[in-house]
Amino acid sequence: MLEHFQWLPFLVAISLLTMSPGVDTILVMRNAARNGWKDGFLTSLGICMGLFGHATLSAVGLSVILLGSAELFFVFKLLGAAYLVYLGLQSLRSVLRPVGMTFNEAEGRQKPTNGWVSFRQGLLSNVLNPKPIIFYMAFLPQFIDPNYSALSQSLFMASLHFTLAMIWQTFLAVMVHKARIWLARPKVAQVLDGLTGALLVGFGVRLALSNAN
Repeated sequence: MLEHFQWLPFLVAISLLTMSPGVDTILVMRNAARNGWKDGFLTSLGICMGLFGHATLSAVGLSVILLGSAELFFVFKLLGAAYLVYLGLQSLRSVLRPVGMTFNEAEGRQKPTNGWVSFRQGLLSNVLNPKPIIFYMAFLPQFIDPNYSALSQSLFMASLHFTLAMIWQTFLAVMVHKARIWLARPKVAQVLDGLTGALLVGFGVRLALSNAN
């Protein structure tokens, strides 16, 4: 199976997709800015675990059923859009009650974290987004060898995507973490929450209004 796999085209395409700014990038950077690189890492882990679900759905053909039902797809799309808007509104609420720390406080400690919340946010933002299903349905078949199991090949490609995405998003989380003292200042935190909140709400609205066809 691997001897005929088109490594270079796949890695180039998946790397460009991974590094393109989007909901995943915003969510990882927001959580890393709030609670440190570990929360950014766990957010990324949740996002990337969702890739295996999309790959499995694509391989077994459930995505075809989902995309073939306009009503079901519409409901699924609205769920994903609503969750993004919810996350965005959470950030916008923080603008009204900004939480920041002085230089010494930010240097000496971080805010308490709940890793499960960050992981869950990442997982749900990915699983409830129908765009990865469309992407996997259109993209993965180009690299699948019909002589081998479609499921095993899809999961293998999802594993490569998982690895690249985790490396890139963890790098972003660490970079944001290193700037935590600056990001912890109340005015900076307020601007960051407002910006990320507006972007997440915008992504959610665009997802809800987008044409699935």
